[in-house]
Amino acid sequence: MVWLALTAVAIVALVSIGYSIHARRTLQQHQRQYEALINVLRNEIQALTSSSIGMGHRLMDVENQLNITAEKQQELANRDPGVLAYNQAARLMEMGADVDDLVKNCGIGRPEAELMALLHKEIAAPDNRN
Repeated sequence: MVWLALTAVAIVALVSIGYSIHARRTLQQHQRQYEALINVLRNEIQALTSSSIGMGHRLMDVENQLNITAEKQQELANRDPGVLAYNQAARLMEMGADVDDLVKNCGIGRPEAELMALLHKEIAAPDNRN
């Protein structure tokens, strides 16, 4: 009877050892799979980061070019005094200046000021209808 109990214990021990070995192998297999997935994800994150940095550099280049273009446009607008006077006259018209104010402050002739006032009224008229 003791032999029978010892045999049962030995069988249970062998089954436990077998199950432990199987569980360890399964665990190692899962660990390898997870490490491979981690490497794939790490590579994808690195690729996304690199492309984001590249896109950021390109965006900064475009912004710099836009700033340079805006500066050049402002320089061109400031070179022509006639354009500057008309731009100032247009701003004054938007603020409600009359023809006399345009002639006095912008240095343009009365006929030009009257024409600008007429154009301003025509442009503002459709806005008032809505």
